Amino acid sequence: MALITALSAGAGAAAVLGVSGAAHLGALRAAAAEGGAAIPGQALQGALRTDAVPKASDGHYWAEGDVDGRRVKFLVDTGATVVALTAQDARRLGIDTDRLRFGSSVVTAAGRARAASVRLASVTVAGARLENVDALVIDKGLDASLLGMSYLGRLSSFQATRQALFLRP
Repeated sequence: MALITALSAGAGAAAVLGVSGAAHLGALRAAAAEGGAAIPGQALQGALRTDAVPKASDGHYWAEGDVDGRRVKFLVDTGATVVALTAQDARRLGIDTDRLRFGSSVVTAAGRARAASVRLASVTVAGARLENVDALVIDKGLDASLLGMSYLGRLSSFQATRQALFLRP
């Protein structure tokens, strides 16, 4: 697993964001290029519960989320310390990326990039809604927004199975 390391500009503390390794970058780029039209492998045998994110044919959990009233396609990443937004997704959410303070440095699979801390008023995935979710906006080098532990770690539980990821608020 490749790692994205965010270095705090002031405190010198480090946070780690996980992303898929180089073998999966092609799938990430292809999904991002689809413009969010469909989640790869979205179909799941049997009835899909509303608290579940289906496992895609590429082996990842791609989640359609509602962030502050707008849709975002996330790659679920338990290795990511925080929710990480691409700059494109941040702009679609109404975040003025020109006014952000990109005070953190991150290393992505594509190289070094800058990151800015934001707080999302609400994030809902598979019916599990949380408010005031910490996130980073990555200026470049992130192929898909990541649903990380600043969201997942606040749930009462989450469980990954062979077919789906189940979220409990």
